[in-house]
Amino acid sequence: MTGISRTSTNARAPSPVTDAPSDVPVAGEGTSRAGVRDNSARNPALNSALNPALNPVPNPPMTRGAHLVLVGLPGAGKTTVGRLAARALGRPFLDFDIEIERRAGKSVAKLFATEGEAAFRLREIALTRELVAAPSMVLAPGGGWVTNPGVMSLFRPRGRIVHLRLSPKAAMRRVSRSRVVRPLLKTADPLATMNQIWAKRAELYEMADFTVDVEVVDSQQVVNQLVALARNLTSGLG
Repeated sequence: MTGISRTSTNARAPSPVTDAPSDVPVAGEGTSRAGVRDNSARNPALNSALNPALNPVPNPPMTRGAHLVLVGLPGAGKTTVGRLAARALGRPFLDFDIEIERRAGKSVAKLFATEGEAAFRLREIALTRELVAAPSMVLAPGGGWVTNPGVMSLFRPRGRIVHLRLSPKAAMRRVSRSRVVRPLLKTADPLATMNQIWAKRAELYEMADFTVDVEVVDSQQVVNQLVALARNLTSGLG
């Protein structure tokens, strides 16, 4: 069963969709039904960032900027479920790594090798700023996107960030079956490296508005959860 942790006091509970599983949670503030947990009380900075009344956006176009942004470790399934959720929602989908590769004419691995990680992060930040006012999309940044200081706040308050959570061990199992080259994992002990990556990023991932446990569920269950969240969260945004 997919578990969702709720960290935003402003986002209403997901409304069911036709193909949503029975475990799509419906909960109000302070409730814990079906794994929904409101953590905003222990994170006032996040609550403030998500509150349009506290962070007004001057006359934003109502159909722009309400992105669904998927974050998580390599192997979490951001691209796979993001593309499927975007199709179900009728929204464009954008994978940051693929877009950066297209623009640079080089693979992510080549960019890391020739320019270094810091330069790659600057490309991520530039792309993020470009997308802030774009029509609502489903976005899948790379796993290290969250390490860019202040980058998540660029999509707030209209966008919503969802952490696709799984353990480093499960992430490594998935990555080992993939043909995608992960520059940061090209080490003598990739699992130890994945554990180190998790240790550095865990608190940043916790700054997401919602957390969806993807450890032992299939992609379609996760997609259904994301669709339910997105439809509900945009219903009051126009």
